[in-house]
Amino acid sequence: MCLDCGWLHFVSHDGRVPEQIRVPTAHPVTGLLLAAGQGSRMGKTKALVEVQGKTLTELAIDTLLAGGCSDVLLVLGAEAEAARGRLVAAQQSWGNRVVTVECATWAGGMSESLHTGLASLAARGKRCPQATLIHLVDLPDVGAEVVARVLQQGRATTALAQTLARAAYEGVAGHPVLIGQAHWQGVLNTAHGDRGAGPYLRQQEAALIACDDLAVGRDLDAPGDLSAYLLDRND
Repeated sequence: MCLDCGWLHFVSHDGRVPEQIRVPTAHPVTGLLLAAGQGSRMGKTKALVEVQGKTLTELAIDTLLAGGCSDVLLVLGAEAEAARGRLVAAQQSWGNRVVTVECATWAGGMSESLHTGLASLAARGKRCPQATLIHLVDLPDVGAEVVARVLQQGRATTALAQTLARAAYEGVAGHPVLIGQAHWQGVLNTAHGDRGAGPYLRQQEAALIACDDLAVGRDLDAPGDLSAYLLDRND
């Protein structure tokens, strides 16, 4: 970002013509929910996995909105049409605060979903948020309290567009991750395959916000993980 002119020079990973997006002077944070994967180890697309009558996607969106995100951009991929269909009823309560975008190259790994999401946010022009809170669909243990803490403490570290912070559980970095707009290009440059923003966050020494008093932060990769989560939830 050019601090003198106030424009962010955004270059997509596929070499498309750069866009120039004016950085807004003040803007809420958009939640970026990545839910495009096929869920091969789970045996089912995680976006469609249900927990007590709600899909993981619905639960994650509720969490982001309740935790303080002004809106949510949902990135779908595998079985995108079915996943969108499951959101119709809930959409009434969310209003226009939830928008979906489809990642056609989702099979290329998490980085593809991340590229799609950040490019979509950047394309909003003057409505582009100063920061986005990235979250994964398979973390039902992470609740609104975690989101609120990361947003609050992440905002306090520096100017919103410059912030770089993430939740940590017993010292281990996890999600959600708050990334200011000034860091988006760096994330895009280093995210490849199944490696998301992690390499860039470690290189830049993103602030770790302890949240282990609120959640475990463990993702659900396989049916056994889901069973264990449901058992803990019912205890």
